[in-house]
Amino acid sequence: MFFYLSQFLSFLVMPLTIILIFLIMGFFWRKKSIGRKFQLTGIILLLFFSNQFLSNLSMHLWEDEIKPISELPEYKIGIVLTGVTNLSKTVYDRTLFNKGADRATQAIQLYKMGKIQKILITGGQGLNPTNPNTEAELLRDFMLIAGVDPRDILLEKEAKNTRENAQFTKEILTNLDDNWEFKEYLLITSAFHMKRAKGCFDKVGIKVTPFPVDYYAEDIRLSFPKLFYPSPQSILIWQKLFKEWIGILSYKLVGYI
Repeated sequence: MFFYLSQFLSFLVMPLTIILIFLIMGFFWRKKSIGRKFQLTGIILLLFFSNQFLSNLSMHLWEDEIKPISELPEYKIGIVLTGVTNLSKTVYDRTLFNKGADRATQAIQLYKMGKIQKILITGGQGLNPTNPNTEAELLRDFMLIAGVDPRDILLEKEAKNTRENAQFTKEILTNLDDNWEFKEYLLITSAFHMKRAKGCFDKVGIKVTPFPVDYYAEDIRLSFPKLFYPSPQSILIWQKLFKEWIGILSYKLVGYI
């Protein structure tokens, strides 16, 4: 129930939703002064949220910094969070990725470089998928094709959100190693999502080192296009940020982090 409620609440406070509400209200009261104020507010918000420099700066400040692979010690297990495959398109002979494939590809790179000995993939199915496979299975299939030894892949196929990723991963680690709570694991997920993910894993007692991937922000630079050209990608970045901020607030309220 929490999963569906959080999805609905996130939709209500997304930047694009807020902009549309102001513009629609402005349309219905367009003959009154309050309607013109609503319209003006909607336009100002649209210009703000579509500004490339502001969205990139905000994401840059939020995302965890890149960690050089060369500075990492060796870990027994790297924990990969899913949420990066297209479960709305049914296909049985390949893995279809949305943005976020770095979670899988960089986990493979870490494995090939000897930084992690095993890969634990955690994630079931999202909201109303049409694909019968779980995300963990789809990422496993991709990793097998890329040359990862099947004996070095562990699957958790039930989690529907980040809290369950941590809970169900703890169950696997408990069954795998009696001394799991004294060991540290490498947590691999998107940079914008790392704060919430680490909070959930800390809450259930799993010691993790963050390894953020899948960056949305670019290096900060000033240019005329970045400062003045509106971009739909900027709105998408703000949508990601708002969803994550709301997720963190919700998780704190219910005690998940």
